[in-house]
Amino acid sequence: MNNSITQNATRALLYEVVTLPKPGLVDPLSPGPHQDMNIYTFIDSSLSLTNYFTAAFNIGHDFKAADLTEMFFKLRQKGIAAEKDMFQATNGINTHKGAIFALGIFVCAESYCQKNQTEIFTTIKKMCTGLVEHDLKLNNQLKTAGEKEFQQYGAGGAREQAELGYPIVRDVALPFLKKRTGSLQTKLLDTLMKIATVTVDSNLIKRAGNYEIINWLQNKATSYLKLGGYNSAAGKKYLQEFNQECLEKNYSLGGCADLLIVTIFMALERNYL
Repeated sequence: MNNSITQNATRALLYEVVTLPKPGLVDPLSPGPHQDMNIYTFIDSSLSLTNYFTAAFNIGHDFKAADLTEMFFKLRQKGIAAEKDMFQATNGINTHKGAIFALGIFVCAESYCQKNQTEIFTTIKKMCTGLVEHDLKLNNQLKTAGEKEFQQYGAGGAREQAELGYPIVRDVALPFLKKRTGSLQTKLLDTLMKIATVTVDSNLIKRAGNYEIINWLQNKATSYLKLGGYNSAAGKKYLQEFNQECLEKNYSLGGCADLLIVTIFMALERNYL
């Protein structure tokens, strides 16, 4: 059980980064708008998180108290250590900070659910109850992009998704990926764009410097899927142009990438891939 869950976590990170072309993201052919990193940086980063996923698994497997927020805060302490391991592996480059948060939650929750026969999204909601209040209202230090955007726009970002039990993954991305046809590359690219139709990507907001950019992203992603996605010639051409536009404008879709990673993890766990 441990081997399967932790291996699928690492696979999810690697599946995401090798998929191409991803607008605003690193892939094997291009660093995209991230000139300080490349595919090798992401491989090194992914492998540096192995011990973290094992720790997340053990926390979920061994947790016995009724209050699952205690399980989350145990996990968070391991996440802080994992960030240090990541930065050591990447020479100080932030490749997977968002994924450490999100994927760690899913690994921990999946382990807990398999041991206790509970439903994962409900478990995550219980783990992350009060997280926005705790981090963004009571203890907002205005250090991270997410903290600053909550004060400026009221956007809860990754913390809000976690507290809600990742409805974008549960209701949108995972059902979409399960039904999508075509190659694995096509399925993952189309799922990324499906995520982009509904996500408030804090990474993109930070790069663009305004909240209105979210409408632009959602319209772009919707248009791509209407063309037929990566299975269609028109969709491929559109995605390549979208990719180039993100590069020219220095736009990153890091928030969408994190949600794709946990969607891939869930798909691997449920044998959808």
